[in-house]
Amino acid sequence: MAIKSHKPTSPGRRFYKNISSEEISRKGPERSLIRALKKTGGRNSYGRTTSRHRGGGHKRRYRLIDFKRNKDGVQARVATIEYDPNRSANVALLHYADGEKRYILAISGLQVGDTLMSGPGSEVKPGNALPLRDIPLGTQIHNIELNSGYGGQIVRSAGSYAQLMAKEGGYGQVKLPSGEVRLIPLDCKATIGQVSNIGHIGISLGKAGRGAWKGRRPQVRGVAMNPVDHPHGGGEGKSSGGRNPVTPWGVPTKGYKTRAKKSSDKLIIKRRTQ
Repeated sequence: MAIKSHKPTSPGRRFYKNISSEEISRKGPERSLIRALKKTGGRNSYGRTTSRHRGGGHKRRYRLIDFKRNKDGVQARVATIEYDPNRSANVALLHYADGEKRYILAISGLQVGDTLMSGPGSEVKPGNALPLRDIPLGTQIHNIELNSGYGGQIVRSAGSYAQLMAKEGGYGQVKLPSGEVRLIPLDCKATIGQVSNIGHIGISLGKAGRGAWKGRRPQVRGVAMNPVDHPHGGGEGKSSGGRNPVTPWGVPTKGYKTRAKKSSDKLIIKRRTQ
């Protein structure tokens, strides 16, 4: 999809870049596959702010996405390709031969009228979902399960894809977009191809107001605050903070590792930082 620039008729328009909607074939969603989506404003169940700079934004309806792709052996036709406000990728509406309708993540190059399948023995072509053991080495894949039957959990954002590098001892070695190489059981499903909306990375909002429409509230720099509000605050004149970057609560940031050790760490062959 092409990136569109606009004439600078206003300061906010000067740097605004968005994506052309040539792939989108329908504006409204399928009514049977949408649900109400309540906003949290960054608050937890106690009403306390746990994620700052959240709030407001346009009302959205959630599209039910079939990440499991568990309707095996039933042919489906791509009816529409639609915009989804809840994710960076587009979604595709599938009409199955038995009459059921489901949304999936749209694949780059997918066209209305294409036919898709899922399950063991399906053809290896973009949009089809197969177990890793049935996918040839070197194939681009996305929407990958980490546990069989759980549904795709990784490689789901716009333009992303992973690559199946090897198969050994019941596991497949998958190179993720970050560069990490990870072992994933061969029974886990993945979808062939690259996620749609590749040009999403080139979008420029152009003005703060467009961020507000997405629910992003303004962020104030710590060095602009008083010492009572932030460790970087205060100082005579314009100060740079006088210490390594920290959060308002003094926790180091910009390179400080916060990831907890997980039982699945033993499945990581090569970390992205190596």
